[in-house]
Amino acid sequence: MMAKRSSLRKDERAFTGLEAAIVLTAFVVVAAVFSYVVLNAGFFTTQTAKSTVHTGVTQATSSVELAGDVIGYGNTAESKLDNVTFYLRLTAGKNPVNINKTIVTFTTSEKHIVLTKNYTAHDNSLTSISENEWTFSWIDPLESPADNLLEKCEKVCIKADIPDLDPNTDFTIEVKPPEGSTLGIDRSVPPAIYEVMNLK
Repeated sequence: MMAKRSSLRKDERAFTGLEAAIVLTAFVVVAAVFSYVVLNAGFFTTQTAKSTVHTGVTQATSSVELAGDVIGYGNTAESKLDNVTFYLRLTAGKNPVNINKTIVTFTTSEKHIVLTKNYTAHDNSLTSISENEWTFSWIDPLESPADNLLEKCEKVCIKADIPDLDPNTDFTIEVKPPEGSTLGIDRSVPPAIYEVMNLK
């Protein structure tokens, strides 16, 4: 009986299958962990790429667009253009734009000016603006938003008192919303100056 037990202890052939199973299980576990890490890295990369594309599209397209003509007001006595008025609306699919944080600039071949927002003129429509200033007003004063956010189906009127320009002078007014690209408005002063003009 002792001889039989002794032979059983020395025979290790039965452990070969068990060791193989353990090694196989270890490989499966390692492969599963590796796959989980790779998939997570892939998902993270995909989300990052999606976010980058979304940010790029947001920055490449303007949040606002022109809603009508650009109207110029001229000084007929001096034959110069000195005021410009235009209307803005939200671009389709864009988020609301904070007009308080919007920047308006004026550019010609000789100068570039960041126009100053006149808050007093915005709060009181009877107050006029001075040169190199701009203000805004809502098309429907009764529904004027308290937060000054330009939202869907709303229009805002921008009035800019630009430096006096001679006839046939090219100029650009840029509207820079807090989010999105700049809206450039390129116009030219007509050869003949009138009190009210549709600028082209």
